[in-house]
Amino acid sequence: MAKKPKDILVIGGEEVLPGERANIEIPVAPTYTHDTLAISVQVVRGEKPGPKLFVCAAIHGDEINGVEIIRRLLKNPLLDRLKGTLIAIPIVNIYGFIHHTRYLPDGRDLNRTFPGSPRGSLTGRIADVFMKEIVANSTHGIDLHTGARHRSNFPQIRADLDDPVTLGLTEAFGAPLAINSKTRDGSLRQCASEQGVPVILYESCEALRFDEIYIRAGEMGVINVMRHLGMLRRRRAKNKPPLISQHTFWVRAPESGVLRVLVPLGAEVSSGQIIGFIADPLGTREVDVVAEHPGIVIGRTNLPLVYEGDALFHIASVGARETWELDEFREAMAPAAEEIDPEDLSSAPIAG
Repeated sequence: MAKKPKDILVIGGEEVLPGERANIEIPVAPTYTHDTLAISVQVVRGEKPGPKLFVCAAIHGDEINGVEIIRRLLKNPLLDRLKGTLIAIPIVNIYGFIHHTRYLPDGRDLNRTFPGSPRGSLTGRIADVFMKEIVANSTHGIDLHTGARHRSNFPQIRADLDDPVTLGLTEAFGAPLAINSKTRDGSLRQCASEQGVPVILYESCEALRFDEIYIRAGEMGVINVMRHLGMLRRRRAKNKPPLISQHTFWVRAPESGVLRVLVPLGAEVSSGQIIGFIADPLGTREVDVVAEHPGIVIGRTNLPLVYEGDALFHIASVGARETWELDEFREAMAPAAEEIDPEDLSSAPIAG
């Protein structure tokens, strides 16, 4: 009797068999000085079949928190017992990453350009490569993002929570808050979902910055999703379900001046609460910044210098809920001293 063909995964023209781990370089357009560039992908395949999960970061080149999450994930010894396939892409937008910028050299936003085109702009060609090489070889996806420059985001999942599969991934991840966010035209989430690949988006931290607590939450969240999918051994204990928000709004600067912030990320605010104030440099005039509606602060500016109309606070409205326990989340993510590797602050292995 003839043997059945092995389950071969082909990415970037390279074959990866079950039980193998491979680093793959997918060539993209060289720089104008003819230096070669490639998108680095690490593929980890278990001996046993299972889902194919991609985890990517730095679609926006200055959003680097996810790069560290993936680096730690790939060092986690739990992957030795993996079922299925993990496809890790720590830096998608290598051009922006090199130059510390959100966009590609043609000025376009990669996350508004999917599915792209092999004959389109530079950004369109990167999107096309990602769809054909990564999304087409996956069953699920996690996209790691941060806030913009001078703007921090509280750990949150953005996903289409009306889809039961995506909702399951979101609840498994374990972030404290989730926003029911419909897909945007040209986004990776939209185009992947159209190909039957559900994707959740993890937001945390600020562009060009690392945050230890949010990095640990991200790594643990990816591990939790892999457990949920059956790629790793499941735990009996379940995560506390996230707060769900159906609507978010921005509080904008009523005047130009110097901002003083009075509430931290993750704070619960009430309608009419003063959450900051803006003063002129001489201190002769101060104007309160007021929350018009109740909710949770999920994003805020870190730049004290503001113009009238600038977005200052991003607040998520939430419905009936249990007591909001921000300190509990931070304590759960804070590493004990003996868990920190002094060389690279890599997280300790998560118990199986």
